[in-house]
Amino acid sequence: MYLASEATALGRGGIVRVAAASGTSTATITRGMAELAGCSSPTLRVRAPGAGRKRLTDTDPGLLPALESLIEPHTRGDPVSPLRWTTLSLRALASTLTTQGHPISASTVGHLLHTLGYSLQGTAKTTEGISHPDRDAQFTHLNATAAAFLDDAQPVISVDTKAKEWLGNRDRPGRAWRPGKNAIKVDCHTFTTNDQPMAIPYGIYDIANNSGWVNVGTDHDTAQFAVESIRRWWQHRGRADHPNAGRLLITADSGGSNDPRRWTWKSNLATFARESGLEITVCHLPPGTSKWNKIEHRMFCHITANWRGRPLTSYQVVLETIAATTTRTGLTIGAELDTGCYDLGISITPAEFHALPITPHAFHGDWNYTLSPVPPRAPSAPATTHRTDPALTAMLTDPALTGMSRTAFEYLVAVSEPFWDALAEAAFQRRFHRPRSYRHPQTSSVDHTHRLLAAILRRRRVVTMTFLAQLLGVNRTNLSIQYQDAQRLLDLHRILVTPIPGSPARTMEQLHARTAPAETRP
Repeated sequence: MYLASEATALGRGGIVRVAAASGTSTATITRGMAELAGCSSPTLRVRAPGAGRKRLTDTDPGLLPALESLIEPHTRGDPVSPLRWTTLSLRALASTLTTQGHPISASTVGHLLHTLGYSLQGTAKTTEGISHPDRDAQFTHLNATAAAFLDDAQPVISVDTKAKEWLGNRDRPGRAWRPGKNAIKVDCHTFTTNDQPMAIPYGIYDIANNSGWVNVGTDHDTAQFAVESIRRWWQHRGRADHPNAGRLLITADSGGSNDPRRWTWKSNLATFARESGLEITVCHLPPGTSKWNKIEHRMFCHITANWRGRPLTSYQVVLETIAATTTRTGLTIGAELDTGCYDLGISITPAEFHALPITPHAFHGDWNYTLSPVPPRAPSAPATTHRTDPALTAMLTDPALTGMSRTAFEYLVAVSEPFWDALAEAAFQRRFHRPRSYRHPQTSSVDHTHRLLAAILRRRRVVTMTFLAQLLGVNRTNLSIQYQDAQRLLDLHRILVTPIPGSPARTMEQLHARTAPAETRP
């Protein structure tokens, strides 16, 4: 272009003179003069328009449809989809497209995906799933109750158990600022052992004061531990922060150690109410809504952020990092180590539960209830049932009904008692994975004698299970469970029980008809 402009400026003969001075062909200078005359101003392009390699989408029209068919959501679960069980990485997509006859690199796949409007995205927790029909009404009731307590200057707390943390030099999610090339070195493997220490943080968040308390347990997350955590918060902070409090509102989710269906949770709360003199009202969040619990996004999230990238090597580290957690809104958190022992499998009897001073609310009394600070009512005396009547027991152990003499039956009861205790212990360990450290008094509605008697009579088809439950004064379901365990004892002792002909007795008259005459009894 430059040589053409010089030749044009020289006029006639300029092409020959410029060619001789520059050593360039006259044809090149002539072509440059033509281009100079055809464009208004020079451009920055090195190549002429249309030069360079064609795009893959132009040379391979089937590339984009093939790519979209791989990443469309409705084809991911297709059994014939080649990427059904693989991740949708760029290399996997490029390899699959190349196999299908569309040669392409991973970087080009990335450019095409961005052109199609795709981007890397994670999952979003927005689908609530099946919700309880009274969910919104329960939230309305909970909010109204909390507002009434706060207006009356009464404490309102949100409680929950944070995720359990195994202690040790273990990897923790998140990153923390550190000097360059000086990352904290942690163990490559995170295997746990039976003696591995574990921290169980149970938190209490005071909504009015924007303060929290975490009771770090070392044993088990039980209802007794949950109430003990609330008791410690009240003794260390709650009583001082609310000196005029006469009532306490607890908001909790509907699972874990504070499950509203746990009788031990309500029993321990009643004990705490009696000790503190507080009238305790509990409102549970509907099932499946635990993430709306205020303690989750006002306290626990900040503790988790303070733990990021930091291995929890000891209980001291756990306590100090919790106590050091603050926010710009003024959140303060106290922490204490709880080394108490909280056994699993502790239960209360129905009589003890019904004696508690608990008042269900008119709306969803299973989620909303109030415990008064008064001693529990004296349990009413249990109704006398036929199972304690010696005459009834004597009739049912008749040799004509059991198929064995009374002496043989009494011997069977005596020798099988240890085996029954062993079965109960094995069932406890299967459920709680540890031996019983505390044995409760006998709370079964059927004693060992009548359990064996029910198994023998049922096997001999002497009486129906429904009628036998009525005779013993127990629930049929309870008797069926006891019957199954007694069956194992009969098989263990190899007791041969032969059914007697006829239909099982359904009335007392039919049962008496099966009894042998008195003179034939041994």
